[in-house]
Amino acid sequence: MADGCCGAKAGKTALNDPRWRRVLWIALLLNAAMFFVEFGMGASADSRALQADALDFLGDAANYAISLGVAGMALAWRARTALLKGVTILGFGLWVLGSAAWAFVTGTAPEPVAMGVIGTLALIVNLVVALMLYRYRTGDANMRSVWICSRNDAIGNIAVLAAALGVAGTGSALPDLIVALLMAVLGISGGWQVIRAALGELASGRSLAGQSAS
Repeated sequence: MADGCCGAKAGKTALNDPRWRRVLWIALLLNAAMFFVEFGMGASADSRALQADALDFLGDAANYAISLGVAGMALAWRARTALLKGVTILGFGLWVLGSAAWAFVTGTAPEPVAMGVIGTLALIVNLVVALMLYRYRTGDANMRSVWICSRNDAIGNIAVLAAALGVAGTGSALPDLIVALLMAVLGISGGWQVIRAALGELASGRSLAGQSAS
């Protein structure tokens, strides 16, 4: 019940809250910077998990930019934007799934030290962003989509570190590919959650509009 009350309050007041917008700007800049760092190092280390996580940073940066653009707009527009983001997250998950399957056939063992260093840096960044966004996790679909992205990223980074240990211990690419697969599942699950929430809000908005017209 407490979560429900807080969620309702956040959904009504936080959209135009300067603190919410400031958090999104910080998250946007951090994620954009980490994309360049992690993608470059992921390619250098031949790590599919790092490259997938880097593309996730890029997707999140775009999502934060979209969220900044729609904050304060009508609920229907926020829900449509959340729906677009949900489809994007789902598509990212499917891409990672296909990439991991391809690497299973053609890939080589990545460099575990680089994976560990960059994975730790990415985890720190995502934990900072997730903590900043935590208070907004029960807002509307747009806010929940931002929180889900950050939560999934932190979980993915922990998995990348586990993969680095696995690669170091076995000399095999399999731990890296398993983590890429887990990240794909997280993306697909998170994207579906956002899509369901956005569709629910759109349906609710149409229902209210119909009642007003009658």
